[in-house]
Amino acid sequence: MDILATSFSANNAQATNSIEYMRQQAEELEGVFLNTLISEMFSSIKTDGDFGGGYAEETWRGMQSEQYAAAMAQTGGVGIADQIMRSLLEVQEANNAASRSPQTQGPAS
Repeated sequence: MDILATSFSANNAQATNSIEYMRQQAEELEGVFLNTLISEMFSSIKTDGDFGGGYAEETWRGMQSEQYAAAMAQTGGVGIADQIMRSLLEVQEANNAASRSPQTQGPAS
């Protein structure tokens, strides 16, 4: 029984790590989307003048939009990561169910 308990614990830990990894990847993808969105918003801001514009501001705006996007995605974002996780889990459950069900043979000749 000890071997079964150890095996179950290892499988459970592996599943938890897999879900955490999927969540991290989903948040990262949402961050990329949000970064694109925020970058486009910043590109519409007119910054010409005595204290605006130039290469330094362009670089800084890029870094700022990356940080905003990452912070938004990690704190819940707009729900894209949640939807991605739901879809990934549904696919995984369907694959698990298909692998557990008995294989049906084709029509009889």
